[in-house]
Amino acid sequence: MTAESDPAAAVPTCYRHEGRETWIRCQRCGRPICPDCMRDASVGFQCPSCVSEGAKTTRTGRTAYGGQRSANPALTSIALIATNVVVWLAVVATGWKNSDLIARLALVPRGTCESLASNGYYPTAVGERLCTLGTGGDGHWVPGVADGAVWQLVTSQFLHVEIWHIAGNMLALWMLGPQLEAALGRARFLALYLLSGLAGSVAVLWLSGESGLTLGASGAIYGLFGAFAVISHKVGGDLRSIGALIALNLFITFAVPNISWQGHLGGILGGAVIAAILAYAPRQRRALVQGLGLAGVLALLVALIALRIVALA
Repeated sequence: MTAESDPAAAVPTCYRHEGRETWIRCQRCGRPICPDCMRDASVGFQCPSCVSEGAKTTRTGRTAYGGQRSANPALTSIALIATNVVVWLAVVATGWKNSDLIARLALVPRGTCESLASNGYYPTAVGERLCTLGTGGDGHWVPGVADGAVWQLVTSQFLHVEIWHIAGNMLALWMLGPQLEAALGRARFLALYLLSGLAGSVAVLWLSGESGLTLGASGAIYGLFGAFAVISHKVGGDLRSIGALIALNLFITFAVPNISWQGHLGGILGGAVIAAILAYAPRQRRALVQGLGLAGVLALLVALIALRIVALA
């Protein structure tokens, strides 16, 4: 005669509470759980361990570099493009190449007296005599950063005259901006764009001619190039495509006349440094390190501006 097995011995027990019989199992790992360990899931119940693990792996509202994830990563780029287009339309509506807005918004390190007979928006320096003596309105004064027009360091980043200039810059912004905002978050992307543009302006202030006129968003755009390369390297991406694009643009910078290599150089270096601060900040206290790093970049740029103004005065 064979012995019958004890039915109670086959009843599973909760893996977290020894001795508690249960026929409920976790829908994720399959282990038996008692009523005290049951957690509502989309289908059935899960154990506390699986709920905790799922919380760790669930996509959060933060990007890989600590920024708030944008619901629409293209929104900031659209706003920047719209701002540039509005300024360009204002220039066209007020005389286009002869618009007074150019003299007010473009970056000029040191003020100069421009001949009213000059053709186009590049000022023809004729000496201060025509402005100071008021000889029949033959010239007017174009103020520079050293004369107190420090706003030009920022406004010049949003100023374009030629349609091909604004079209090329805005196309590059549209291609790179949303990708970088998706990686960094809106606030960090905007900081990258504006600080890169300011770095380009500072390079122009130090390296270009004292009375030269510079305008365009190229400094900020080159900052996006530099940032894209740094972040691609950080994630182990293929750098050949962005490297080829940067090489092509640098060739155009030095091969085509009347292109500010100073602004491009300052922008790409500034963008690379800013992206390195954002991407390589340690996970612990990341926001603090990033904030201090960006503040340090801004402080350095402001100090360079002040030193150059003193030198030009």
